[in-house]
Amino acid sequence: MVETPRQIVMFAFAGAQILDVVGPLQMLAAVNDARAVPTYKLTILAERKGAIATSSGMQLVADGAWTDLPKTIDTLIVAGGDGTREAMRNKVLVAAIRTAAKRARRIVSVCSGAFVLAVAGLLKDKRATTHWQNTDDLARLFPDTAVEPDAIYIRDGNVWTSAGVTAGMDLALALIREDFGDEMALAVARRHVLFLMRPGGQSQFSAHLAIDPNRDGKLGKLLRWIPEHLSDALDCAALARRANMSERNFARVFRAETGKTPAHFIECVRLDAARRLLTQSDMPVEGVAVRAGFGSEERMRRAFQRHLKVSPAAFRERFHANGGPS
Repeated sequence: MVETPRQIVMFAFAGAQILDVVGPLQMLAAVNDARAVPTYKLTILAERKGAIATSSGMQLVADGAWTDLPKTIDTLIVAGGDGTREAMRNKVLVAAIRTAAKRARRIVSVCSGAFVLAVAGLLKDKRATTHWQNTDDLARLFPDTAVEPDAIYIRDGNVWTSAGVTAGMDLALALIREDFGDEMALAVARRHVLFLMRPGGQSQFSAHLAIDPNRDGKLGKLLRWIPEHLSDALDCAALARRANMSERNFARVFRAETGKTPAHFIECVRLDAARRLLTQSDMPVEGVAVRAGFGSEERMRRAFQRHLKVSPAAFRERFHANGGPS
C-alpha cells in the first residue's frame, strides 16, 4: 500500500522571518530524505502565488494563495516576523487560518505567528509562548491565553507554539518525534547539528531579566542605586530603611513601580550583572558570584537554574564574547 504524504501547509506573508518559514520545513523535508519516500508534502501559501518578500529582503516563492487550501491538512504552520502586525489585520489571512484549522490535525505557530493564531481565536484558553521580546504583549493583548515566557515551545492539545526563529526548528523536531519516534528525530537533529531537546529555556537568550523600572517614581533614586551596590545587604528591611519607609508600605510601592517583589527584583538584577560578567570578562565564576552579590557560587548556580535552566558555566560557554573563557 502506497503511503499518502502528510500535507504540511505553511502560511507566510510579506515581512515574514525567512527562518520561521524555511527552518521548520527543512526539518520536515529531512524526514523525506531519510525515509526515501514522500512522507511530508510541503506547501507554502501567501497572499498570492509567487514571490514573497521576507523581512531580510530575500524572497521565497509561494505555491499558492492563502485561500488555495487542501481539503485535508495534517499540520498547519503560521510563520512570524516583522510583518506580523499587518498580518494580524489581514481579514483574508485570518479567515483562511480559521478555515485551515478546522481541516488540520495539528496547528503550529513559529515566533510571533502566535499573535496571528490568537487573533484567529485559536489560542483562547490555551497555554502558549512566543519570542521572549513579545511575551508580555501577547499576554496583554490576549488575556485568555496563558503565556509561558520561558518555554522554547509548548503543546496544548493539538496547538503548538514556539519561541523565536530557530525555536521553530526545535518544535519541528518535536513534531517529527511525535510522528516517527525518537530515532528519526535524533537522526534529523544530528544531520543538522542541533540539540534534540535544547537545554534551558529562552530566558537565557534575553537581554535582561529585570524589567525597566519606573525611575521617575517614588523609588527612582533607590532603583538607580541598587545596581551599583549589589554586594550590599539588599533585603526588604534594608531597602525600606534606605527609602525611609515602613517595610509594608515599601513592599507595596516597590511592587507597584517595578511589577516585582523586592527579593525577586534584586535576584533578577544580580542575574543580569552576573550574565554580563560571564559573557564580557574572564573573571572566575566564583568571583562573578561575589561581584554580582550572590555571595557564593552555589547560590548563584541555584538562581541560574531557577530562572534560566542552565548553570553559570554552561551559560558562559554558550555566550562568552570570545567564544568561551580563556
